[in-house]
Amino acid sequence: MVDILNLALPYFGLIFIGFACGKARGLPEQGLAWMNFFLLYVSLPALLFGIMSKTPFEELNNPPFLIATTLGTTTAFFLALFAGRLMGRLPLREATLAGLSGAYGNIGYMGPGLALAVLGAKAAAPTALIFCCDSIFLFTIVPLLIALTDSKHPTLWHTLGVVARQIVLNPLIMSAVIGAFAAAFHLHLPVAIDRTVLFLQNAAAPTALFVLGVTVALRPFGRVPWEVPGVIAIKLLIHPLAVFGLMLLLGPFAQPWAATAVLMAALPPALNVFVIARQNDTWIEPASVAVLIGTFASVVTLTSVMWALQTGRIVFP
Repeated sequence: MVDILNLALPYFGLIFIGFACGKARGLPEQGLAWMNFFLLYVSLPALLFGIMSKTPFEELNNPPFLIATTLGTTTAFFLALFAGRLMGRLPLREATLAGLSGAYGNIGYMGPGLALAVLGAKAAAPTALIFCCDSIFLFTIVPLLIALTDSKHPTLWHTLGVVARQIVLNPLIMSAVIGAFAAAFHLHLPVAIDRTVLFLQNAAAPTALFVLGVTVALRPFGRVPWEVPGVIAIKLLIHPLAVFGLMLLLGPFAQPWAATAVLMAALPPALNVFVIARQNDTWIEPASVAVLIGTFASVVTLTSVMWALQTGRIVFP
């Protein structure tokens, strides 16, 4: 258990340091703009490109694994959406954001660094694939459902076009696709550029975790709506359990791949949930509360999953 704490505490420690700095200094949120830009457009894309480009393409071609993980995310999304409808009596527009909170884990900021640290290099390929498939599904279903509730929204075809552009132009998805292309055709970067990419990769995890802590500290925290505890329980407990069951049902999968899927499913709600809620001017305060409580609750739940995976308590045939 000490080994797991030694592994988990640096990650959560960076989040808490960022949280403490955000609370202590009270700097304006606009100061995070360039750090977020660096993460989303430079460092994390370099990390995903490096992961994909150095993974044999045969390993990336795994449709059953993609179906299992995406089905787990889909299950969590609709369970959380219905929880919002039933527990919070939310209209569809707000319930869609509740569904996003219950399915969209912090696969960008926390996922890659944590998976590689816990499970090693063999977790690289499944981590990148899960990120791409989850992002494509969630960035498609959420705008579509919100569009259905917006009487002023243009036609459905216009909405589909906007969604397609968001997916195609997403820098993280683009970098993963380019990396897979490089792996398929055995393309290698010049040494100087490869070292630059490696340098950027190494900056991704610590920067992301610190920014996560600061951003959570700056989020408004009010009352806890009825639906938020249910949504958090779905994200931190039901989602990983659903993925675990699907790994057994649709497998067998290699232990590192199945373990990566469960670990990624156990991540807390992503900061993007709050960003998307604010962009759509709906469910803003509950989204902030869900991210804050979910992040702190994951200290227990995520660490427990890490311990179970590292000690062999979770084994896949």
